[in-house]
Amino acid sequence: MALTKQKLQEKFSTRRLVLPMLLGFGVIGYMLYTSYEPGQVNTLLQASPFWVGMALLVLLVRDFGYIYRIRYITDKVLSWKQSFNIIMLWEFASCALPSVMGGTTVVAYILFKEKIPLGKAIAQVMVTSLLDNLYFVLAVPLVLYFTKGNVLPGMVGLSETLRESLAIAFIMSYLLISLYAFTMFYALFINPKVVKRLFIRLGQLRPFRKWREQMFRHANELLIASQHLRNKNYDYWLHAGISTAFVWTARYIIIGCLIAAFTQLNLHDHLLIFSRNLIYKIVLFMSITPGAAGIAEIAFPAFFGAYLGSFTTIVVLLYRLLTHYLYLVLGAIIFPRWAARTFSGNELTDKTKPVTPEQPETFNTQPMAV
Repeated sequence: MALTKQKLQEKFSTRRLVLPMLLGFGVIGYMLYTSYEPGQVNTLLQASPFWVGMALLVLLVRDFGYIYRIRYITDKVLSWKQSFNIIMLWEFASCALPSVMGGTTVVAYILFKEKIPLGKAIAQVMVTSLLDNLYFVLAVPLVLYFTKGNVLPGMVGLSETLRESLAIAFIMSYLLISLYAFTMFYALFINPKVVKRLFIRLGQLRPFRKWREQMFRHANELLIASQHLRNKNYDYWLHAGISTAFVWTARYIIIGCLIAAFTQLNLHDHLLIFSRNLIYKIVLFMSITPGAAGIAEIAFPAFFGAYLGSFTTIVVLLYRLLTHYLYLVLGAIIFPRWAARTFSGNELTDKTKPVTPEQPETFNTQPMAV
């Protein structure tokens, strides 16, 4: 499916802003109604200024890391302002679209509208997706080692059966993401033509015919991306890899900072919260609601409620305000101005074309990212 200005506006419409807010605030309102206790307002006012400041600092550092990474991955073609706008729109799309779709479905087109050639835009989006997945693949064994695998036991509100089901789902998700990351790496840097032929043949099989066009497109996109990435030097990958580790580590420690603002945590507690956050994100990734709205609020107490008790709902609200609703508002403010600038003048109309294995031109990129 080709993206046009109208379709992009639909993805960034007011409805996309209102629906996740209604879902999220509705769930939080019910949770506050059922769990509010006298004295919670005083607890909120007595939050540790240091840890509240750390949470805000980590948030700013994370966003700066994203801005730096997209600017560097695009070979500094983008200005700092353009990079800021793209990251804010990317975050908005991630918050407004179902988690299984993610914001990457529109980013290649946004980069294209910033005068980056289509092939390079596809390659750059795939680089970010590959690096994000590799971070997850490498981080999971490390946190399991440091926490001695003590991630799921003792989580509030989980029966033994549900805990086992969650563990199985996490293991399966980890294996699938690892397979996806390896396939992308092999296709981009070792033998893209083999993977392209595999995708095409899979698309011809009866169980996969429903996704045949998407698989043809993705096969061609991998081939295009490979051609653009093969000549990148060591310095390029070093900066991209370090910035990826930087932003995702910051993304996962925000919850620990917020919890520490209201209760005492030691280093092991921070590691355990960090590791549970990896599993928590898997749950959100499988959500079908926009930005995991509602699901994120419901699942939060099961993973982190043991540290906060009835005060968990307040921390959920703070966490979602900082990492979800903030970007919905910023995206709604930035998108009209960005669209007015990038679509000004005579715009070329993007026609939807029939897709064949020999036709790589498409804006529909949907890499799996956690």
